[in-house]
Amino acid sequence: MEFLVLLIFVLGYIAITLEHNLKIDKLVPALGMMALAWAVIALSHLPVFEINEHGLEATSLESILLHHFGKTCEILIFLIGAMTIVEIIDHFDGFSTIKKFVKTNKKKSLLWIVSILAFILSAIIDNLTATIVLITIITKLIEKREERIWYVGMIIITANAGGAWSPIGDVTTTMLWMSGKVTSFKLMEHLVLPSLVCMAVPTFIASFLKPFQGTFEAPADNGVPSNKHSSTMLYLGLGLIVAVPVFKTLTHLPPYIGMMLSLAIFTVFAEVFSNREFNLSNATDTSSAHSPAHSALSRIEMPSLLFFLGILMTVAALESLGMIFHFGQAVDASIGTDLFVILLGFASAIVDNVPLVAAGIGMFPNMVADHPDWHLIAFTAGTGGSMLIIGSAAGVVAMGMEKIDFFWYLKNIAWLALVGYVAGVAAFYLML
Repeated sequence: MEFLVLLIFVLGYIAITLEHNLKIDKLVPALGMMALAWAVIALSHLPVFEINEHGLEATSLESILLHHFGKTCEILIFLIGAMTIVEIIDHFDGFSTIKKFVKTNKKKSLLWIVSILAFILSAIIDNLTATIVLITIITKLIEKREERIWYVGMIIITANAGGAWSPIGDVTTTMLWMSGKVTSFKLMEHLVLPSLVCMAVPTFIASFLKPFQGTFEAPADNGVPSNKHSSTMLYLGLGLIVAVPVFKTLTHLPPYIGMMLSLAIFTVFAEVFSNREFNLSNATDTSSAHSPAHSALSRIEMPSLLFFLGILMTVAALESLGMIFHFGQAVDASIGTDLFVILLGFASAIVDNVPLVAAGIGMFPNMVADHPDWHLIAFTAGTGGSMLIIGSAAGVVAMGMEKIDFFWYLKNIAWLALVGYVAGVAAFYLML
């Protein structure tokens, strides 16, 4: 019956990868395979195990299910907090403030500005959100789509590179951080340089390519914020998100508690600023009196959160049966952990990096926290997805926003992502 659980995962994952062909949102097969996998375990009375420093230890189904659900919910609550802060920033038009950093009409200079902004922003507000924000800005700066998509391709590479070195920059690094495999400062210490190389090398090469030569016609307004509190809310929101790892380090509490504190503080300012603008002249306008927090919560990506729930709990089912642990031992004995982790980066260009990292966490339970291989997993899973446009959340959302063709990206951008990936891995090993 263990094979049936594995088959459910494989078929479910095929359905996820073919969501555009099947015209079914990926959260549907993710939630379906989660429920079916655990149902098979329960109905077949399969033995379940908890992984500890001694290997596999038998436990009860109720206990292991509660354990995995608790760990998964920690990640989901953390993401809800971060998403809500980002949406409140957007409610105050905070991201329009970023446009004032673009004070050039040279395409090469714009490339570097966008790449650096993507690298920094993705480390704070995650690579997916950073990609959406910067594509929105680029759309207002470059009118011709055939010119603009080159910048979008580079945003994917640099945003993924920026998300890899921060514990809050990518879902996978957040997973490793919250599971205790890496600490925030060690992660940044070991990965900031490789990630910088992964960003800078492709950007440097691209700056000599024809699409980034010459000038562009800058818009007349150049992005004037529509809300007087936009800059304040942007910097306050980003600062409170950055404070979460500091809170964890000081208190040793789970990161989601720090994120909830940041959200509570940020919401106070949002409510105060909103109430100041509410007066008798617009008292009948219910939309102006609507709470920014309520508005933000209605816009967060619930489908993505449910997808993560389904994926992580399905992988947890395979882990509870001991499959992932035994696979990890086989990998370690055959090709070695380092080579496997490097290949993991190439796999993440095809397969979503969330289940790959979730599986990796279960494969190497005896690997100590902040072991170099954990940092390498964070880097390869985070940056390897740039090699195909479908290999990362940033790529998928860019593909949808700009209608970028899969083969156009493969021909024009993938090789730059590959060069950056190899250069980053080399930089990582040179630092050891």
